[in-house]
Amino acid sequence: MRRLRSHEWLLGRDELGFQHRGALRLLGLDVDRYRGEPVVGIANAWSELSPCDVSLRMTAEAVKAGVRRAGGIPLEFPVLGLGEDLCKPSALLLRNLASMELEETLRAYPLDAVVLLGGCDKTIPAQLMAAASADLPALQLNAGPRPAGRFRGERLGSGTSLWRLWDEVRAGRLAETEFREVERALFPAPGACNVMGTASTMAALAEVLGMMPAGFSTRPAALPERFAAAEAAGERIVAMIDEDLRPSRVLTPGAFDDAIRALLALGGSTNAVLHLLAIAGRAGVPLGLDRFDALSGDVGALVDVQPAGAGLVEDLDRAGGVPAVLKRLEPLLDGRTPTVSGRPWREILAGAAPPPESVVRPLDRPLAPAPALAVLRGSLAPSGAVLKAAAATPSLLRHEGPAVVFDSYEEMLARVDDPALDVTPRSVLVLRHAGPKGAPGMPEWGHIPVPRKLQQLGVADMVRVSDARMSGTAYGTAVLHVAPEAAVGGPLALVRSGDRIALDVPARRLDLLVAEEELRARRARWAPPPSPHRRGFPRLCLDTVLQADEGCDLDFLRPRDEAARRFVPPTVGRS
Repeated sequence: MRRLRSHEWLLGRDELGFQHRGALRLLGLDVDRYRGEPVVGIANAWSELSPCDVSLRMTAEAVKAGVRRAGGIPLEFPVLGLGEDLCKPSALLLRNLASMELEETLRAYPLDAVVLLGGCDKTIPAQLMAAASADLPALQLNAGPRPAGRFRGERLGSGTSLWRLWDEVRAGRLAETEFREVERALFPAPGACNVMGTASTMAALAEVLGMMPAGFSTRPAALPERFAAAEAAGERIVAMIDEDLRPSRVLTPGAFDDAIRALLALGGSTNAVLHLLAIAGRAGVPLGLDRFDALSGDVGALVDVQPAGAGLVEDLDRAGGVPAVLKRLEPLLDGRTPTVSGRPWREILAGAAPPPESVVRPLDRPLAPAPALAVLRGSLAPSGAVLKAAAATPSLLRHEGPAVVFDSYEEMLARVDDPALDVTPRSVLVLRHAGPKGAPGMPEWGHIPVPRKLQQLGVADMVRVSDARMSGTAYGTAVLHVAPEAAVGGPLALVRSGDRIALDVPARRLDLLVAEEELRARRARWAPPPSPHRRGFPRLCLDTVLQADEGCDLDFLRPRDEAARRFVPPTVGRS
């Protein structure tokens, strides 16, 4: 029998072996018959604080059944779940904490592999970051999208329909009593957002990266086939132990290139840029914004799912899910890296029929032209910024206008609907001090609302610029993740209302049109804003978080060389 990690705990003949096996006896396991079977951890982010993920309880039971059938011992444990709906001000603040918790749990216990169960937004990235750091055989499963609710005969897309209909309320075209009907209809059953928001995007990219079984990510939350597939995944993780198939073999540069192409084709969440950078950093794969920019010219938005399109994730699932998207991208894919199935995407896709064009467009007839996602640089964003061009207004992709500056989210909420606000449709709305250190945690505040007085005139979109993030379910011409952020003295900190800002997406530029001499004078008078955070994880984040162009991980969690990447096993002795 090949020596496994768990054997260090459980095969000892001394008093420590007795102690460890006795602990498992308390779980009802027949340790008298233990002969060195592999131990599989099931990291379950199920939580009533994240109602989207409640189906993960059933998923965990299905995985356990599969592990047992394959001859393994499943041990389920809770991990921090990050429910974007209720977590304030930002689940991203806790992404790194969740990854640390999981990594240290994997380090501390007798586990030979792990099945990762997550759903809402930042949970899957956190789990993949931990898996990359720990480098034990790992397999990711998601909670699945919820079914569509209906309002006046229209299928509602989670988040996307909410933002659109709330704008109707703010403009006075929809009564608040009617909006309560929308509230009831938006949440008809458990599951993650059913549009290509961050949850669906990151689940799909986990699949493209090779960490999730093919076709799993888009399967609706309560579908019986999902639990049958989870059981099969439980069997598969035991085989992965025998094959020593670890994340370091799966998370390769080619896999990340394919994930970026898929992100573009999906019209996926801009949050995915941060998460892919962070996961790659943990895996020791060199990845920067320039790689996103280099690949963006070949791929427009191909998938007709909100917010870039009109459909829902259930439509993509019926059309073949993520494999259908990759079939369209096949001429561009690397596709050589092994996936958790043991087979590379090239082999999985071989012989598959093209998907229906009504849901997944061909490369040469995209739903929205390339770039679906643009990386911008310039005097206002020296280290980069991103814009989801597929969900922006085409006429605003080249724009110049005067800035209307909000120094905080609270100030923006207080002023944006003030009839006296000096704003026109040509204005550029600017929100700052909402970045990784500024909030901290870079909340999803970048979808600045169009001022009410302009909405009432029929203005539906404006150019917005911020160092914040935006919900993947949102839409509009929003330039996000401006780096360096204002709180560390980036150029965004120097903007004044009335300054002219130029956006040129075809040229990939974002510029502040102010003379350099004036900017030097402003910088000489600038001082960093005070922070109310003095303790706990927010304090640690303020001291160590990286900027958006590096994925917002904590600097000490990103290995700088191979020695720093090594997952040091614990010394198995008395506790």
